[in-house]
Amino acid sequence: MSEIHLDDNPMPLEGIRVLELGNYIAAPFASRIFGDFGADVIKIEKPGGDELRDWRRPVGDISMLFRTVGRNKRSVVLDLRSEDGIEAVKKLIAASDVVIENFRPGTIEKWGIGPDIISELNPDAVLVRISGYGQTGPYRNRAGFGSAAESFAGLRFLTGEADRPAARAAASMADTVAGLYGVVGALMLMLQRARGIHTTARTVDIGLYEGVFSLLESLVPEYDAYGMVRQRSGGKLPGVVPMGAYPCTDDLEIVIGGNASSVFKRLMRVIGRVDLAEDESLNTAEGRQAREEELNDLITAWTRSVSLKDAQAALDEAGVPAGPVYDAPSIAEDPHYQARGMVEEHLVEVETGEAPRPVRFPGVVPHIPGASGKTRWLGPELGAHTVEVLRDVAGFSEEQAHELAARTEVTHVR
Repeated sequence: MSEIHLDDNPMPLEGIRVLELGNYIAAPFASRIFGDFGADVIKIEKPGGDELRDWRRPVGDISMLFRTVGRNKRSVVLDLRSEDGIEAVKKLIAASDVVIENFRPGTIEKWGIGPDIISELNPDAVLVRISGYGQTGPYRNRAGFGSAAESFAGLRFLTGEADRPAARAAASMADTVAGLYGVVGALMLMLQRARGIHTTARTVDIGLYEGVFSLLESLVPEYDAYGMVRQRSGGKLPGVVPMGAYPCTDDLEIVIGGNASSVFKRLMRVIGRVDLAEDESLNTAEGRQAREEELNDLITAWTRSVSLKDAQAALDEAGVPAGPVYDAPSIAEDPHYQARGMVEEHLVEVETGEAPRPVRFPGVVPHIPGASGKTRWLGPELGAHTVEVLRDVAGFSEEQAHELAARTEVTHVR
């Protein structure tokens, strides 16, 4: 591992260095988790920068998405198609504990920094490889974005209304889940090494579709065992009754989960149906599913008679899991988010040339009392750390670092 200098209250991953060779979301999301907990994350960006810098950016030079996913990282611009860029990256690999990449299989091999070379440069380095379909198998060479991976994994077939085309979640689920698995895999190999267990395993290989497929619970076993092929069911979840989003008098919605037998009884008492709470035929999941429409109609009739605030209060008092359907303004203002540190305020130059102003960003997960992570800085300007990283980590002289940085910029302009 890299040389460790800890302060009096170290974060869990201080002293670890991570080299990110990725772009878009999967590898950057993984390396962000390392950075959130103290690792020195060096993000290599191509001339012109990660495409994420431009996503959903109506004004300014850097999107809020990049400010979020790129936080706690040092940005270094290198051209990995050039000899100079590859030589610099090799020096950084030699000084890193973890290397993360999310290119199509074979890409880093073409650049001359494949797994064998990485092992030669740094026998202790862990390599995390995230791609659409993994490094092996008949589909390994397919282009793989999260959208295709979510479809291939079965998630999109299940998402949306039954009479409409497949829908998607409004976030990059395949990329972020794969990133999480990448972190878990890297930490397992690092823990194995720290425990003195010798192994040749140094690579974590993740297909975007695999992370999503792992979340779909018993989808395939239900098909094999019962011949059951789950279909799109909108906001419902087969066998989970009652559960859903219900409208209140103020045009807001509340999600209620009353699908456990004991919780169901409490829910029925809240809506004034003690008779159903005591109905033994509703004491099983099968019994409730058989009367799903009736139960949902009764719950809807109750929520339509109360405000969201009153519905939440009544359900909270009865111990029934429920929560409001929040939009961004609701999240930003909610006191619980603030109390848990899940909304952080940082000064940001939103429009180019304007004075920085407060912008709220998501906090760090998970909470580790006494050793939690933190946002030390937001996603940086492109190449903000090129010279210092080449000098301090790769071992370049000040002059050499400036020369390579200048050459890379000139190559991009041409």
